[in-house]
This record gives sequence, C-alpha cells and structure tokens, in this order.
Amino acid sequence: MKTPLQRVILAVVVVAVMLTQVLLVECSEFVPPDGNYTACQGDNVTLSCSIDDQVTRVAWLNRSNILYAGNDKWSIDPRVQLLNYNKTEFSIVITQLDVADEGLYTCSYQTQDKPHTTQAYLIVQVPARIVNISSSITVNEGSNVNLMCLAVGKPEPTVTWKQLREGFSSEGELLEITEINRQQAGEYECITSNGVSMPDSKKVMITVNYPPFITDVKNAQSPVGKPAVLRCQALAEPVAEFEWYKDDKRLSVGMEGMKIQNERTWSVLLFSNVTSRHYGNYTCLASNKLGSYNSSVRLLKPGSAPNHSVTYTVSPLLLALVSFTLVSLLRTI
Repeated sequence: MKTPLQRVILAVVVVAVMLTQVLLVECSEFVPPDGNYTACQGDNVTLSCSIDDQVTRVAWLNRSNILYAGNDKWSIDPRVQLLNYNKTEFSIVITQLDVADEGLYTCSYQTQDKPHTTQAYLIVQVPARIVNISSSITVNEGSNVNLMCLAVGKPEPTVTWKQLREGFSSEGELLEITEINRQQAGEYECITSNGVSMPDSKKVMITVNYPPFITDVKNAQSPVGKPAVLRCQALAEPVAEFEWYKDDKRLSVGMEGMKIQNERTWSVLLFSNVTSRHYGNYTCLASNKLGSYNSSVRLLKPGSAPNHSVTYTVSPLLLALVSFTLVSLLRTI
C-alpha cells in the first residue's frame, strides 16, 4: 500500500520519463503541428487529443509546461480545466483566453511501443479597438489640421477616416488637412477593423471659424399704413451679430414703428405701420470676431423701381484693375 507521498513521487517520475522520451523524439525529428486553433480574446477554447486503449499515459503541455497529466492538474491557472479523459479522448478547456495563451500546445501520450505527440498551435485574435483619438477642435479658416487615431488589435487593424457630411475618406491613422475651408467643417469618424468582430469607431468635430458673408437680402414695397419686412441672411462661424442702419444711423430695438428680430443666420426689420419717413435705404451689418460684411436694402413706395441689393465691400484687386484701365485710356487721349 503506497502512501499519498509515494503516489505523488511516482507520478512525477512517470511524467519526467514521458517528457524525456518526448524531448528525445522532438530533438531527433521535427513534428509539424497537426492543426491550428483560432479563437478570440475572452473566448473559451477546447484542446482535444484522440487516444485509444493502448495509451498508458497522457499529458497536455504548453511549450514545456505541463498543464494536465492524466487526471492530475499541474497548471496553477484556474482557467485551465480537464474536460474529458476516457479511452478515446483526452481534452482540456481554457477559459477567458488572453494573448499570452497563444502558442504551441502538445498532447503527449505513451503506448507500449513508444511515445507519441500531437501538436496544435493556438492563435488568439484581439478585436480592433481605438485607444487614442484627437479631441474635437475649433480653428480659423485657412489653418492646417492634423487628426490622429490610434488603434490596436490582432491581426493588425486598418484605420479609415471619413467626413460624414461630404463622404470623404482617407486611409491611415493620420489625417492631414491643409488650409482647411468652411466646407470641410463637420464631424469626422475614425473607423478601425481587423475582421475579428464589429468595427470600432469614434467621432471628432472640427469647427471652422470664418467671417460673415451675407447670402440674401430682400427689398420690400409697402404703402403707407401697411406693415413691411426687410430681411437679411448671413453665414458665419461663430454666428454673426446683426445691426441695422438707416442713413448711417444705427437702429435700436423698440424704435417707434419698427422692431428688429434676430435668429441664428438671419435678421428681419419689421415695420408695423409704414410712414413716409420709413422709405429709403437701409444697411444690414453682420459681424463676428473675424470680420464684418454689410449689404444695402430698400423700403420702397408701391410702383417704385426696386434696385438690387449692393454690398459696400469692394475688392482691392478690382479697384486696382479699374484704376489701371482708366490710366491707360487717359494716356491714349
């Protein structure tokens, strides 16, 4: 009758003999892997070894570390458990896989003739994940913008930048925009994928500041005693502030017979009861911290010929061209 200590010593000796025989076999000839196991990080994987009733001893090893020798567990990892050990199968299960579990696994078994090995290589894949991305930014029009999106995964993931509004896309972690314009403002999405699971994505907002530009003004005709509306619309970032002038005099909220109503991109000058002194030219001024833009609009008597709105902004290049033309004409006279 063997004591428990003697049984443990005997088991160690038996496994040591097996490993010695296996190592001698592996050193004398290369045994290619019998198959690959591919699993995702966090999954469970079962490693199975087919045996028969001629097998006297069997063990699963990871590299040179014994995981299980028959029913005896050698691994201290609680994630490694014996699944089946019978006359036809010897299998173990590893739960909650991690990258460190990847590698070569060997099923070593002994028959009366000689030792045998069956090998399998475990590949642990990691879903693509964004670990760092640029913050949302605000820049002035004409600036250079760089956006960075760093992703990890196994296999190595691809990274794509997309502008959601225009559908523009660019491959790679770094997105470089030279002299950005207002049309390039908006949400940009970084998408990373490696085919292991669903793509990971994050969004960045780029706000592009630019000075106001008046896009629409409307003249109005109205008889005395009737209401009238003058409208002015402007695009800007930050949003423009509106002011109304008549004959170089700024109009204030609450002036007799007039009311100014401002929304995000437009302003209206309301006349509740038109009088003769209300007729004439008005100026709409839109401004923000980057500049200003103005345009003229008219309130007319019925039957008057309306003039199209005219901006006060004149290009210096146009002035130079006109001056050069006039000088050239004068020289020919």
